[in-house]
Amino acid sequence: MIRFATPADRNDLTAFVMRACRIDELAVIRLRRRGDGAVGAWVMSGFDVLAGRVIRAELDSPDVVHDGPSMLAALRADPSASAVDPGFSIDSAWQAGALPPESGFGHVDDVPARTIVELSREGAHLARTQAGPLGPPASLLEQTVIEVDDPRGTGADAVAVSMRAVFALTAMGFVRTVDGDQVTETSPIEAIAADEPVRIRATRVWARLDARYGSVHIRRTASLAVTPT
Repeated sequence: MIRFATPADRNDLTAFVMRACRIDELAVIRLRRRGDGAVGAWVMSGFDVLAGRVIRAELDSPDVVHDGPSMLAALRADPSASAVDPGFSIDSAWQAGALPPESGFGHVDDVPARTIVELSREGAHLARTQAGPLGPPASLLEQTVIEVDDPRGTGADAVAVSMRAVFALTAMGFVRTVDGDQVTETSPIEAIAADEPVRIRATRVWARLDARYGSVHIRRTASLAVTPT
């Protein structure tokens, strides 16, 4: 069972699972208790990037994997219920490996959310024009579109953010308008607050993009020595 602290937390998980299933109809959702008492919801997005969101809830099991479509159906069955039975666990379906740590990330830099959305739109246009039978070319997804240096200003061990991470952040709906509405392809960029940031944090192994409504995590090939915040 999942027991939600508030209706808003239930809505947050519903939106997360709905987006995950929209990207991948075979999505599996992992729920894991956090050290602060909240629950981390995780999915390997269709862009091979881990996406996560934190909700306030209680779980019967400390770490469990569920079928995304089944969980979404359960969440939608009775929107007013404070507890949901998401069905049987399918732990063996989780193929994404270990989850990132909850702490130890150092702040590297902030990027305007508008910039992230603009990059996503440019990438989507290129994907439509270059896509083959198997979808967008790997070179487009792996392309570094943002690179930020470590906070000491040495220029060494910069954090590289690929197009696949940008796609995942926007496809999961983690960037919203100033009114909290979904950002679509036709949404005016001015609908996103000019000072709305996407925060880039990193450990030696992981880089994380934090938006207001969720985060995406990517494994790094370089190391970055930053002071955790």
